[in-house]
Amino acid sequence: MNSDRSISERIVTVFGGTGFLGRRIVRRLLEKDFTVRAVSRHPDQVAARFSSDTRAPEAVRADILDPASVALAVAGSKTVVNAVSLYVEHGNRTFERVHVTAAADLAAASRNSSVEQFIHISGIGSDPRSESSYIRARGRGEQAVASTFPGVIIRPSVMTGPDDTFLTTLVRLIRVLPVYPLFGNGGTRLQPVYVGDVAEAIGHLIDRNGAGGSSIFEFGGPRVFTYEELVRDIARQLDVKIRPLPIPFEVWNVLARVAEFLPAVPLTRNQIDLMRHDNVAALDLPGLKELDIEPHNIDEVIRAIAQANK
Repeated sequence: MNSDRSISERIVTVFGGTGFLGRRIVRRLLEKDFTVRAVSRHPDQVAARFSSDTRAPEAVRADILDPASVALAVAGSKTVVNAVSLYVEHGNRTFERVHVTAAADLAAASRNSSVEQFIHISGIGSDPRSESSYIRARGRGEQAVASTFPGVIIRPSVMTGPDDTFLTTLVRLIRVLPVYPLFGNGGTRLQPVYVGDVAEAIGHLIDRNGAGGSSIFEFGGPRVFTYEELVRDIARQLDVKIRPLPIPFEVWNVLARVAEFLPAVPLTRNQIDLMRHDNVAALDLPGLKELDIEPHNIDEVIRAIAQANK
């Protein structure tokens, strides 16, 4: 591609490009020969994240809470991906501002810059009517984006990988706790999905420049576990014996209220709320299969995490 027009048509701007999912999206797009901008409040982190890669994205300084910097970051892009995530609120970085207001501002900036394709990362279970401020903000964010720039909404189940915070935490705790506390009775259903599969799927959508008529995708792994089944499966692979102990959600909420006063919050009430609800991909929405992606076996991911955290 020699013309300036051809080059600009392959520019993809990824907000949250240094995050758990975002940096994998960036790498996959670079492998596909796209020109990629990784947007961050701290551009030096972009260089650090991709220092060992054959190709690196262009580091762009912008704050998703600052509409002016967002508009500059998206200018000239063909595709914009919003992979910004926030699980714990800090100061003015609230769920409402990040997942609703900022998401709508980014969609509006993309529309005003004649961006052709907008991809918004949300999550399974997003619900604008939820009592949980996190789940509600995710649902309201989807509504705000859809009304501003009708694009593609991606809802992954809990994402896993060698440097995640979900399975890695379970592996570390199961190794040292002979009695393992469960959320409620351990019956919440989960469908963990390998983060690389989600990044691959997003790469497919961008490469095809469309969603095949679908606006919402839900991505889950090949197996549905109850929380207790997942804990037992990890213990089996680690070759350790544990005794799962059901803990009522009311008790977890009390513990989370106390934990939220700590400098480094290990557990929040919003995280507890997430564990109250099943996190399984809907059968009536397209997923990885419709994008010709065979999801990784989660047992393989668990083994990789266990090996990395010996």
